[in-house]
Order: sequence, then structure tokens, then C-alpha cells
Amino acid sequence: MAVFKLQSLKPRPISELSMKVGSIRCYVSSCRAVLLPRFGGPEVLELRPDVPVPDLKPNEVLVRARAVSVNPLDTRMRSGYGRSIFEPLLPLILGRDVSGKVADVGASVKSLTVGQEVFGALHPTAVRGTYADYAILSEDELSPKPASVTHVEASAIPFAALTAWRALKSTARITEGQRLLVIGGGGAVGFSAIQIAVAAGCHVTATCGNQTINRLMAAGAEQAVDYTSEDIESIIKGNFDAVLDTIGVPETERIGINLLNRGGHYMTLQGEAAALSDRYGLPTGLPVATAVLLKKRIRYKYSHGIEYSWIYMRADSEGLHEIRRLTEAGKLNVPVEKTFPITQVREAHEAKDKKLILGKVVLELD
Repeated sequence: MAVFKLQSLKPRPISELSMKVGSIRCYVSSCRAVLLPRFGGPEVLELRPDVPVPDLKPNEVLVRARAVSVNPLDTRMRSGYGRSIFEPLLPLILGRDVSGKVADVGASVKSLTVGQEVFGALHPTAVRGTYADYAILSEDELSPKPASVTHVEASAIPFAALTAWRALKSTARITEGQRLLVIGGGGAVGFSAIQIAVAAGCHVTATCGNQTINRLMAAGAEQAVDYTSEDIESIIKGNFDAVLDTIGVPETERIGINLLNRGGHYMTLQGEAAALSDRYGLPTGLPVATAVLLKKRIRYKYSHGIEYSWIYMRADSEGLHEIRRLTEAGKLNVPVEKTFPITQVREAHEAKDKKLILGKVVLELD
């Protein structure tokens, strides 16, 4: 059970202390949260009852979390990915996605109100994540929750869909009639990309494991190729205007780039900035990463006439509202395979580490 320490209330206008959308504005100074005190396996995660809740900045929103999803970034960070960035900041709270209800808002927040159901996602480098009874996000990282889905279903969507949105809409700028190849379409980002592209009127081909072929075809992919048993290069015909590679190994990079039209976009989720910073330290690693990316961009521009990008999720208020619209229209979803109570966060991480659960995992908060 959560332990909350109520802050003393300072005199405030009656309007702020009155009922708002069926709820009273909430003031808390601490709450239950999952801390990462050091890097390691699932056993390092600690559920503590009294983790401080910072005061809100003017553009921030306090969300009473009801569900938070477990992303690959969470398990990688727990294991030490991004160590050069995050180690000096330990202990930190993992988690990017959240669905819940607005408990309080900063002074400049205009689009959201106390009591409103919302969903959203923090940026990848956030230190105070969403594995907590109360999460803090900026106004542009949140949107009203789609009424057609539960908190569990909503929490699985934002981080993955916004990553796909950044690739397709902000980077490649896909348009109706174009051809898209998604390498690794069975994961949350790949599956989101397929649905976003189909909704935009694109022709989509994807690679995936055998167990997700039917799901991808039902989502609108025109071709789904089982990479575990088929030769991708011999089966996939024609070239593409954009390739989103969620796998990002040298072989998939080679295949993706060779299947692009001139002027097309190759986008990988496996950028090397964090890995190189971990290897060499931030002062050296970031310039090295910049040089590696620039070298690849120049090489592929001259050898294939294509654009090369590393893709990272970023807050996009317009994109999140469009994702909400697609979800409400039944055109976008991220299937949840299993839920765990937040008290079993270690078990949830262990299941993902051991690949006992291939689909999306969500943590529920009572």
C-alpha cells in the first residue's frame, strides 16, 4: 500500500481548492516508487514507500499513475545502458510510458485539468521515470487518454508510437502511396509504424517472426516475411521510399539500404551515441558518435543516394494527439501480453530478460 505525506496547504484561491472534474487537487510530497540504486539484474530494483515527489515546475503535470509499460529501454538502462549519463544521477526511477489521472498541474498548464484521464511518455533521458504512484511529465508529453481503451492498453502505446511517429512523420515525412519496409515489425515500435503508415495510405512490407505474421497482416501490411525461415532479399520485391530498421545489426542495415530508392530514408533505432559514450565517457564518446553518424550519412549519400538517421523518441504534442486520434478510431494499438502489479516489478523484468514474454508487459498500480 502506498504511503503518502501530505504537504501543508498554503492559502490558495477557492477555485484551486474546489472540486475539479470530479476530483480534488492533490498535494503530495512522497509516494511509492521503484528505485534503481545501482545497475544490474532485476534483483537491484527496490520498491520503496516514501520516495520524494518534487514540486511541479510551471509546465509540469502530476499524474496519479494507473498503469506503466515496461519498455526495452527500461531493462537496458537497468543493466547499465547509458551508464555514462545516468550513473552520476543514481538512484533513479525507470519507466517512460504512463496512463492515469491528473492530480495537479503547474501554473502555466492550460490544456489539462485536475481529474482528467491522460496518457503519455517521458523522453529517453528522464531521471524520474514513471514506475511510481505519482509521475511528473511536462504538458506536451501528455494527452487526454483515448476513451476507447483501458489504462493498461493506453500505457503500452505512447513511447513506442512516438518513436515510430518521429521516424515516419518527422524524419522520412511519409506520404500517401509511398512504400515502407519495417524490419522487425513484430515489436511495439515496428507494429506502431505499420499502423501509422497504413493510416497514412502507404504500402507496407514488414519482416517478423512466424508468430506475428497474422497480426501484421491484419494491421494492414501487404506483405509479412518470416525472417527466421525465409530469405528476405529474394522474397521482397521492388524498392522502398523508407526503411525503419528496429533490429539495427549490420546485416539488416545492409539489406535495408540496398532496398531503398534513391532519395529514400534509412532509419535505425540502434543509434550508437549511448554505447560509444559508455565506452569512452561523455566528453569523448559524444563527439565520436557524432563523427560516426556523419561518416555514415556521407558514405550512404554518395554510394546510394539515400538519407541515413538514428531515431530516438522525442516529445511531440501534435504527434501524441494524432496517436490518440488513431487509437480512438481503432487504427492503432499495441497488444499487451501480460500485466504485473507494481509489487512484482522484479518478476516482470526477469520475464523480459529471459524472453519468457515476447509481447508487451504492463505494470499496474492500485
